[in-house]
Amino acid sequence: MFEKDEWTQQELFKYTKELDKQGIKVVLIDTVLKPLEKIETITYNPYEMNDYPKGSVFVFYCDTGKTTKERLNYYRNKFPDYKCVSLRGGRGYWRPNYQLLEEMN
Repeated sequence: MFEKDEWTQQELFKYTKELDKQGIKVVLIDTVLKPLEKIETITYNPYEMNDYPKGSVFVFYCDTGKTTKERLNYYRNKFPDYKCVSLRGGRGYWRPNYQLLEEMN
């Protein structure tokens, strides 16, 4: 889960569900002042972000995902008590009607 620097939208939904069961908060961070549709996001604000519980996961996104992936080391240094990941493809690959469905046995 944390071996990769970026998560796809599918991985974001899947890992958020898994981490919620463990009591770990996953926060989607908007770095371009363009909120995504049908999901809760917060605007990049270091002061507000430091109020989240230690160990939370910050998923950063921009328009294409390239800038946030390049800045991951900066974010990781700025927020050492949190996990930092980039959203693959950013806003460009976001599918507002995407749903994670349970597998049928």
